[in-house]
Amino acid sequence: MTELRELNPGGRILMGPGPSDVHPRVLRAMSVPLVGHLDPDFLKIMDETQELLRHVFQTQNRLAIPVSGTGSAGMEACLVNLIEPGDAVVIGVNGVFGERMCDVASRCGAQVSRAEAEWGRVIEPEAFQKAMAGKKAKLVATVHAETSTGAHQPLPDVARLAHEAGALFVVDMVTSLGGAEVQVDAWGIDAAYSGTQKCLSCPPGLAPVTFGPRAVEALKARKTKVQSWYLDLTMVEKYWGPDRTYHHTAPITMNYALREALRLVREEGLEARWARHQLNHRALAAGLDALGIRFWSQEGHRLPMLNAVVIPPGVDDLKVRKALLNDYHIEIGGGLGAGKGKVWRIGLMGESSCRHHVLYFLNALETILAAEKVKFERGAAAAEAAAVYALAIRSARSDPRYA
Repeated sequence: MTELRELNPGGRILMGPGPSDVHPRVLRAMSVPLVGHLDPDFLKIMDETQELLRHVFQTQNRLAIPVSGTGSAGMEACLVNLIEPGDAVVIGVNGVFGERMCDVASRCGAQVSRAEAEWGRVIEPEAFQKAMAGKKAKLVATVHAETSTGAHQPLPDVARLAHEAGALFVVDMVTSLGGAEVQVDAWGIDAAYSGTQKCLSCPPGLAPVTFGPRAVEALKARKTKVQSWYLDLTMVEKYWGPDRTYHHTAPITMNYALREALRLVREEGLEARWARHQLNHRALAAGLDALGIRFWSQEGHRLPMLNAVVIPPGVDDLKVRKALLNDYHIEIGGGLGAGKGKVWRIGLMGESSCRHHVLYFLNALETILAAEKVKFERGAAAAEAAAVYALAIRSARSDPRYA
């Protein structure tokens, strides 16, 4: 039998579409001794985690819990609990994860209508209005941060249209939560889900979910059982609520990790965290522009934590990504769907969103592209990014709040 040594997969700088780098405090939290899932100490941790989730979602919803499973489990949890067979639903589709919502909804027996836009672009409110016309939709759903394209979908107008039509508004926040402004209550979002491994910088394995009062009422008014036993929130919420009714054994260690990751978010401050992601995005964009690399996603609607850029003509996608990984230990993502072989997806999520990563990546990419005979001014990429940081420092020093 082959000898199996201790795990040592090697250090990586995670700059892909997720997972992101994890803070040492989160890793330490995962080494804390286990207790039972109904132990009084763990029940307290559950309450604290819910409070922290309400903060990051910016909601007063009582139901704000981490579902056991990855972000896709959060998607399923929202849709299987709110959709019954025959329900009309409208889903925004401008990338892979809008397509995935359509697939899940159809498996729930929904009559799905699509509000579509070209990949890389956001979906205009008129497209949702057209898709809702003549239908009594039970819910309207869309992706806030489309990880496959880098498009940053505006939400308030879509929420208004959904509510005017008497529908619930459901949002995929897997990539945006903790890295871009999210206002569940203020924007009129009835249900939302996310994942732990993106801007929350926690290992994958939990899916934060929140249901507002209208979604809870819809859940209570169901005429049929929820399609999934494991994700049935009528039962799961009784474990997370005051009854503490056993449903399934919670992943204890992952909940430790999420609590610590959310504690880091609160310590930094939401607005400061959003601003950090924007600053590093601007610096990266300036450096990429110096290399002649343009964005795939729509101008004015680009995600700060997921930068989808067009691969320069004649450059081998896989060769560059392999060189980044093998020579510099940097992971970035390739394109999905319509972007496969055409797009790089560069993540600046949570702990991975920092000046060091931006400058190191730009210098590495410049060296690799120079070997591929791409023409640009050597040293300009890092210099342009550094100029963005310098301007931000000068602006902060001149701000009277910091005088």
